Amino acid sequence: MKITKLGHCCLLIEHKNKRILTDPGAWSTAQNKVTNIDFILITHEHPDHLHIESLETVLQNNPNVKIITNTAVGKIISEKNIKFDVLEESQTILHEDILLEAFGNDHEEIYEQFGKVQNTGYFIDNKLFYPGDAFTKPNKSIEILAFPIVAPWTTFKKAMQYVLDVKPKIAFPVHDGMLVVGRSGPTYLLPPKILESKNIKFTPLKEGENFEI
Repeated sequence: MKITKLGHCCLLIEHKNKRILTDPGAWSTAQNKVTNIDFILITHEHPDHLHIESLETVLQNNPNVKIITNTAVGKIISEKNIKFDVLEESQTILHEDILLEAFGNDHEEIYEQFGKVQNTGYFIDNKLFYPGDAFTKPNKSIEILAFPIVAPWTTFKKAMQYVLDVKPKIAFPVHDGMLVVGRSGPTYLLPPKILESKNIKFTPLKEGENFEI
C-alpha cells in the first residue's frame, strides 16, 4: 500500500493496482489533477472534506470513478446528479478485491449542534483506518492510522490519546490544513516523543510526499 498526502484530509491510496482518493475538500487542490482514480471515499459533508467544485473536477478527469460515502453526503451530491454507493456504520463491502469497512456515525462535537453531521470512518483492506472527523475506535488490529491532529473539536492531548488507544503500527496526521507552513510547532515535534516509546512510528507527510509499506 502506497499513501500520498495531497493535502489536509485528501489522500491518494494505491493498493492492489487500484487508486483510492479520500475527501476532496476545499483545503487541498492537488486532487484536481489526479487521474486514473478507481473510487473515492467521502467521510462527511463539511467543505474541508467535500468541495463540490473540486469533486466535479475530479469526476471530469476520472469519468469511470465510483464514489462511496454515507447517506448524508449522498443526499448533497445527488442534487448535482452525482451517483454514489452508500457505505456507512457497520456495513462492509468487497469492492474490486479491496475490503472496505465502515465505522462510526457522528462527527466529533464542535459546540452543541454546530457542525453536527453524519461522519463515517473507513477501514481499507485491513490496513489503513481513516476516521474522518471523529475518534472512532474500530476495535480491530490497525496497521496504519490516519488521525486528525488539529481541529476546533479536539485538543492535542485527545488526539494523542486516540492514537494510543487504537495502537496502530504507524500513525500519520491529517486534518492539518489550518497549520501555517513552517509553524507546526509541537504539533509535529511532540508525537514521536509520545508514540514511539509505545512502538508506534509517527510519520508526518508533507503535500506530495508518500511512503510505502
